[in-house]
Amino acid sequence: MPQTPHIERHFTAGEVVRDVVIGMSDGLTVPFALAAGLSGAVDNSRIVVIAGLAEIAAGSIAMGLGGYLAARSDAEHYESERLREEREVEEIPDEEAREVQQVFTDYGLSREESMHVVEALTKKPKQWVDFMMRFELGLEEPNPKRALQSALTIAGSYIAGGFIPLSPYIVLQSSRQALLWSAVVTLLALAVFGYIKGRFTGSKPGRSALQTIVIGGLAAGAAFLIAKAIS
Repeated sequence: MPQTPHIERHFTAGEVVRDVVIGMSDGLTVPFALAAGLSGAVDNSRIVVIAGLAEIAAGSIAMGLGGYLAARSDAEHYESERLREEREVEEIPDEEAREVQQVFTDYGLSREESMHVVEALTKKPKQWVDFMMRFELGLEEPNPKRALQSALTIAGSYIAGGFIPLSPYIVLQSSRQALLWSAVVTLLALAVFGYIKGRFTGSKPGRSALQTIVIGGLAAGAAFLIAKAIS
């Protein structure tokens, strides 16, 4: 009897989604909070727009640079650990073989069950190091293009998110009127973004949307009240 072949579908764009989440969440929240704070101090949309654009430019550069440096740090850490493992495989192979044996023991295999696998693996230095990197240290080789991709993704997401709360101020002259519309479109965008984020990350979409709304709303509300009190 013919059987339908089993096809596994796994989500493999986790790093890209993480970068989009970082950039978009900050892009929606920070300019929104800034615009709300300025609206509590001045009733002039032009000032809010100028300040908002400056913040989006500075924020996207800072966030993108942070993503780039984080990815470069991961790559440098991987390289340094791999060099150390290669040196240890060459200089103290018996100790490294015992570490391989321990990995299999942790997975529930006896020494007799894993002995042949260990012996075969230790005859292939490159695969041996690959095994140690992944299963002993828990490190995956990073994509060499990851740093630049991360920087561009975070910066682009920040810019895209930042223009959403700022758009009503571009259209309306009164910042007090624009604030209401900014709150509506931003909270709606936060809800949609949080829902989609929940779908991609495996968490409950409704809860993720609510959390995103609450965080963004609290940040904007605090900024507005502080600016209002000072002015």
